[in-house]
Amino acid sequence: MESAPNPQFSVIWLHGLGADGSDFVPVVPELGLAPTPGVRFIFPDAPAIPVTCNGGYVMPAWYDIISLDSTSRRIDEAGIVNSRTAIRRLIARENERGIPCERIFLAGFSQGGAVAYTTALTHPAPLAGLIALSTYLPTSELVEREATAANRAIPVFAAHGSQDDVVAPALGRAARDFLVERGYAVAWQEYPMPHSICLEEIEAIGQWLNGRLG
Repeated sequence: MESAPNPQFSVIWLHGLGADGSDFVPVVPELGLAPTPGVRFIFPDAPAIPVTCNGGYVMPAWYDIISLDSTSRRIDEAGIVNSRTAIRRLIARENERGIPCERIFLAGFSQGGAVAYTTALTHPAPLAGLIALSTYLPTSELVEREATAANRAIPVFAAHGSQDDVVAPALGRAARDFLVERGYAVAWQEYPMPHSICLEEIEAIGQWLNGRLG
């Protein structure tokens, strides 16, 4: 989806567990983006894989979740690395279409946000920004080990619902604190909502994006 002809920026937006790429398409018109420059939104689909914590049920997932409770996750790190590789291919495709890395944003909700976090913070070239919604840092050890200097200054918009009973707000705050303690610039918002998005949040994302589409 393109907001205007000849887009100059791209946003790669990753859906949550069990959803698909169409999940966030309706959000784009609500962002209130300026008419120029144009932005290309890419909404990829995660592969369908068995998810252990859901009894092995096959569903769209960026990686397997071994177990979960309100305050922690056991995840398949290899699956996250595989998804990171897939997103890097999408970034490379945007490069080939004339959009350099410094004009590419990564965004994600829940499990998609976890992959967006991991991919953006470890990407070898500087990206335009990171939008992490109702999510968490799935493997801080991997990020600690592979974080790149190129994205130490990446702008981050992170938001969470204070009533989220799927990804506890404490997990979102822990990701925020991890980044802040390491010098990343994080714009943090909490909204009185469950594991979802709300209009106020969408408008805030749009304002944040508009301020970086220069």
